[in-house]
Amino acid sequence: MIKNNLRLYFIMGSVNAQCAPFEVLELALQGGITCFQLREKGVSSLQGRDKYLFAEKCMKLCKKYNVPFIINDDVDLAIALQADGVHIGQEDETASLAREKIGKDKILGVSVHTIEEAALAQKAGADYVGIGPVYATSTKEDARIPAGTTMIKQVASQYPNLPIVGIGGLTEKNLVPVLKAGGSGVALISAIASSQNPRSQAKVLREKIEEILKKERTPSEHP
Repeated sequence: MIKNNLRLYFIMGSVNAQCAPFEVLELALQGGITCFQLREKGVSSLQGRDKYLFAEKCMKLCKKYNVPFIINDDVDLAIALQADGVHIGQEDETASLAREKIGKDKILGVSVHTIEEAALAQKAGADYVGIGPVYATSTKEDARIPAGTTMIKQVASQYPNLPIVGIGGLTEKNLVPVLKAGGSGVALISAIASSQNPRSQAKVLREKIEEILKKERTPSEHP
């Protein structure tokens, strides 16, 4: 079930890791991330054959731990590698075209910022939407103004069958509102990639997320 895969969604590229990216990814996988998205962007990001080989190695690590491997933006690379899915933004190709290219069996994630974009994503066959930035973030150079959890709440209310992952400036200390607003999980970059101990950090985050989701789904004992 895709909602379970979104609980602790780790996003990273070779430029985000404090040390060797493969080491960071494996430690994060050991710590309990439930999905990984390769977002290879930025001034020093890998290109061409180097990007392909890097993505292939990341995918093999994810398969070892039975965690879905998603590629950001690059639909052709996702197809070439037979990745588990692709995630696209509003500035990338349309969700319907991406779905047509990758087929029905692959995961399609779409970044949305309005109710209308969420509706179009669902219509195009998106398996989930990413909503953010929830808080200020320095990871994305072109990040929008922080929106809090209002849009998550609205999309969750209007499209209850459309899984949502919140993204942007999320840490162990501020992720709770995303889950309480109706998010299926949280997507993080720096909180794990910049950690001194990615395994321990992922473990702490996963435990906290599971605890909150359990509380949210447990009916109140009071009338």
